[in-house]
Amino acid sequence: MGSDHYFSATPASAQNLRTIRVSLAGRDLEVTTAGGVFSPDRLDAGTAVLLANMPPLPPSGNFLDLGSGWGPISITMAQAAPHSTVWAVDVNERALDLVRRNADQLGLTNINAVLPDDVPDDVAFRTIRSNPPIRVGKNVLHDMLERWIPRLDEHSDAWLVVQRNLGADSLQRWLGATLHPGYSVFRSATGKGYRVLKVRKHGNPPTEPVQVV
Repeated sequence: MGSDHYFSATPASAQNLRTIRVSLAGRDLEVTTAGGVFSPDRLDAGTAVLLANMPPLPPSGNFLDLGSGWGPISITMAQAAPHSTVWAVDVNERALDLVRRNADQLGLTNINAVLPDDVPDDVAFRTIRSNPPIRVGKNVLHDMLERWIPRLDEHSDAWLVVQRNLGADSLQRWLGATLHPGYSVFRSATGKGYRVLKVRKHGNPPTEPVQVV
């Protein structure tokens, strides 16, 4: 694909629409994927680890799926919390089209699939669930997380899954150092070579340094 990646804004590769079967939020579903997006042939192992280790969602509010791809995290959240508004955010226009297509096929009316700049500035999130695009490079990834994690509501959490050998531990340390004060960063779970990181936004900045465990 040359310079064409799943994080390209408009992938040049052939679309090659396809249907795959996945289990999300306890339901066996058929969804549409395509070439030029992340993990088009299956539910990615990291996403599966994240979904298996997420706590129950708040019953309502704004939720963020950062780097949505074709939408497995968004679909899971939209099904589990039908009174929520799920923001599926990606830079890849093809991925966003797939999220919209899948939401329509599944009758999910509470998903907004949008580019990053199309999320209104006054929206704060009750939770963020993300398999972030590590391969965009450290600087871009850090900029992304510094932009979105502070948009959590107070006393709310972000849950990120990162492959251990792609820098999960160093990302955990960076998050703890960068977000201090006012946040705690924990390794919540491990599985299949992945770490699930929990970032907690406190109501008031703590008096002690951010805890990284």
